[in-house]
This record gives sequence, structure tokens and C-alpha cells, in this order.
Amino acid sequence: MLLGSRCALVPVSLGTFFKHLPRSIPTPIFPSKTLTITATIHFDALDSRQKHQIHLYVDTLLDWNQRMNLTAVREACEVMERHIEDSLAIIPPITDSYLSDCGASFGNLSLVDVGSGAGLPGLVLAIACPDWKVTLMESMRKRCVFLEHAVNHVGLSNVEIVRGRAENLGQDVCYREKYDVAVARAVAEMRILAEYCLPLVRVGGLFVAAKGHDPQMEVKNAEKAIQILGASIRQLCPVESHSPYGQRTAIVCLKTSPTPKKYPRDPGTPVKVPL
Repeated sequence: MLLGSRCALVPVSLGTFFKHLPRSIPTPIFPSKTLTITATIHFDALDSRQKHQIHLYVDTLLDWNQRMNLTAVREACEVMERHIEDSLAIIPPITDSYLSDCGASFGNLSLVDVGSGAGLPGLVLAIACPDWKVTLMESMRKRCVFLEHAVNHVGLSNVEIVRGRAENLGQDVCYREKYDVAVARAVAEMRILAEYCLPLVRVGGLFVAAKGHDPQMEVKNAEKAIQILGASIRQLCPVESHSPYGQRTAIVCLKTSPTPKKYPRDPGTPVKVPL
């Protein structure tokens, strides 16, 4: 089903995963505070069933990648290092920020992965956090077909797949300001990404962007756009990574007011004329 696959949630505890994760330590850098994530092998914190699901996903990804362009990575070990670990590494910034800034439990989050592509990070987050309701939002039909297959093959019941452009879905009452958290990885620069993601986040929720090792200038340029869209930058969280620089950054924004109704603008406009 390309337009979405709504399934019942499986009530599994997050304790097995989160008790092993490092906690974030605030340090004053930019713009208001920064969280440092201690290096760890996040995959090892998963239980045996989750590890098996990750391996099933990786095998499926590499199999389908021979027929369609899902990732430039061709080896399973590289997928584990560059994609799986990167995806799992953004969980502590999400959970720590949600507790501190949103004042609520993260046990039953509704999360949307905008421009999910091959399911990174959203499908991985759905495996690691089975209590979360995860929506994979993707505009390309063939990638949605892959996601449907991967979700069914891995055996996930907490995932919905929605085909469409973020600019259109952000104006749809079924999705607009419905999510606790929006995440995105390797989609667009921060000014554009904010217009894709923030209209989908409820007031009091979070927008978390996975960026490179040195995103300060990109974030600085996006401050005005983020403010216009009803949010503020709360934290820049360095996380260990197997990127060439050995580090990525999770940029956390808090939605403080409703996004003006004219945003997101028509498809293509955020890219051509960034805020």
C-alpha cells in the first residue's frame, strides 16, 4: 500500500535499550547549550530480537540496492557503521531533549522521518524504540515500495509509510502539527529542511536534524527561518559517527508556536527561494 500502512502498536518496553545508552552532558557552546554524547556501540545496546531485525533490514537494503539506488554503501559492515550507528546515535538527543524541553515521557512518541529514503533513520528508530509510532514520509514511489517490503520483512507493527512531498503533507490536516518529533537525515540544508519539517510538529514538540561535523554556519543562516516557522534552536549535540570526520551533529529545535498557515509553500519553492 503506497499511500500508507497503518498498523497496531506492539507494547514492548524501552527499558532494555535505554538503560544502556549514555546520557547527554550539557556544555555551553552554541547557540544556547550543547549536549555531548559519549562514544558507544549503540547496536550492542539492542536486545537479541532487535539485533536480528537490524540484520534483516541491512540484508534487505543491500539486496534491493542491486536493483535500485538506495545507498552508495555496498557492504554490510559499512551499512552498520555509517548508517545504523548514525541512526541509533540520535536517540539520546531526542529523548534527553524531549524530557528537558517538552516535560513529558518519551515512551509513546509519535515521530515522522521526513524524506526517509531507504528508511534512515526512521526505520532503525522504529526497531530500537518499539513503543514509538513512526511515520516514514517519502515522495518517491519506488522507495515507498522498498519501505513497505522492508517493514513487513523485518516484522514491524509500529510503522506507517506515507507517500508524498513534505510541502503538500505539511498543509494536510491529517499530518500538519500532529507529531511529537520530526527527524531528517541527509535531505537538505537547514533553512529548507526547517520548512519541510516544522509544519508537521505539534507546538511543544521537537525537530531534530542530523547534520555534519561542523554545521554552525548552516545553523546560523537558518535561525531566521526557524523562528518564522514557530521554533527556536535549543541544542547542538555532537554524536560519534563513522563519517570521514568521526562526528556528526544532531540539531534540536523546539516548536514554541504554530507555524503560519502559508508554510510550507508550494512544492519546489523552499529549495528555489529558501527563507
